Amino acid sequence: MDKKTLLSSILWVFTAGGQLVAAWIFYDPAASSTRINLGWLIIFISGIFGWLPIFTFRSRGKLEGKSYIQTTVLVDSGVYSIVRHPQYLAGLLINIGAVLITLHWSVIVLGILSVGMYYWGALVEEEKNINKFGESYQGYMQQVPRFNFLLGIARKISKNN
Repeated sequence: MDKKTLLSSILWVFTAGGQLVAAWIFYDPAASSTRINLGWLIIFISGIFGWLPIFTFRSRGKLEGKSYIQTTVLVDSGVYSIVRHPQYLAGLLINIGAVLITLHWSVIVLGILSVGMYYWGALVEEEKNINKFGESYQGYMQQVPRFNFLLGIARKISKNN
């Protein structure tokens, strides 16, 4: 594991993990039910973006090794035709959901820091993927948004029409 990945992992544990612990501590079920339900809906949607990549990589990634992320080919189909980093997007959605559920200052601050970590993680992954897949990944970057799944869905729909 290189130093960037190690540092990113350590900081991610403190920011994202800390936010989830704080959200659990400061959860107030008596607060606005509309806001809380919206937060839970966003967290539910994050589960879709968090789990689909595992199945997509296993079925289309020509794996090299035991981990589902050790692909030997660029996977640009399935959920990866909508966003480049669906699992980081899942983390971002969890951050937003946790903030909506609690609206506590500590959850907001840790959420902002965690968003920064997810964004940095995506940039590091893109650098690695450019080195691994070259021009094909750069072309993929032009076609598929990093996190904006609504834009990704709209592009996919317009491409199919």
